[in-house]
Amino acid sequence: MKSVVEDIVGRYLTVEIEGRSQRIFFEESGTGRPVLCLHTAGADTRQWRHILNDREFSANHRIIAFDMPWHGKSLPPEGFETEEYLLTTDLYIETVLAVADGLGLEDPILAGCSMGGRIALQIAALHPGRFGGYIAIEASDFQPAWYDIDWFHRPDAHGGEMGAALVSANIAPHAPNTERWNTLWVFMQSGPGVFRGDLSFYTKDDSLVGNIAKIDTTRGPVHILCGEYDLTCTPEDATRTHRAIAGSTLEIMTELGHFPMSENPVRFRPYFARALAVITGGKSAVGTEAA
Repeated sequence: MKSVVEDIVGRYLTVEIEGRSQRIFFEESGTGRPVLCLHTAGADTRQWRHILNDREFSANHRIIAFDMPWHGKSLPPEGFETEEYLLTTDLYIETVLAVADGLGLEDPILAGCSMGGRIALQIAALHPGRFGGYIAIEASDFQPAWYDIDWFHRPDAHGGEMGAALVSANIAPHAPNTERWNTLWVFMQSGPGVFRGDLSFYTKDDSLVGNIAKIDTTRGPVHILCGEYDLTCTPEDATRTHRAIAGSTLEIMTELGHFPMSENPVRFRPYFARALAVITGGKSAVGTEAA
């Protein structure tokens, strides 16, 4: 097999979050208008590797993905051993904005999946104009847990394997076997209590319900993507959220689940391309429902 060196470059950025220094790992490729990508709960930037390696996207965009603190190659803050990790809306927003500011991004697009999609909508509501557009993937206004999150941090259970077992049900049956297991492997490697802390934000913080009417799509277009096989953020959830955001657009993705960019990157690619086109004023997304 021929050796291949990918175009992705990994680096570290040190920023201050909640008054503490945080060393954030990020990967990037390409040049042009920045697209800042957010991973799902309990995961890391590896979910975005196919988009980062896509030269057609990177020809016109600077694609960036970063590991949240406690995730992937971003270490927890000093003193974490005495703390319980529970992600909140305020902490999440501060982290995303600190990274965007630290990298000096101008008129960036924010693309997030699952909890990343939720926080993208929160930022659209609370910080209008901070980003030039929002691609909210598998995102809804609120999604109560259909599982007990405490199972993901117990001394008698492997949290990573428990997390992988849960999310396996959220991957569409059409996903290639290799990418299905690559997606699950990321969750198997999640740090103790990290998936639980992320899911606490995702299932208990319903503040977007009260903020969603504040989203002004004239200050930044909002495009929502949802996999038809997503049982956490269902197409019905995404449609409800879309209808609550005047001027937003929506596309339901066939044969895809909750982790489209990693579970089936070939299938996801045209949806992401159309999303970028909608945000940047190009051709409207096929199958988009008007608000």
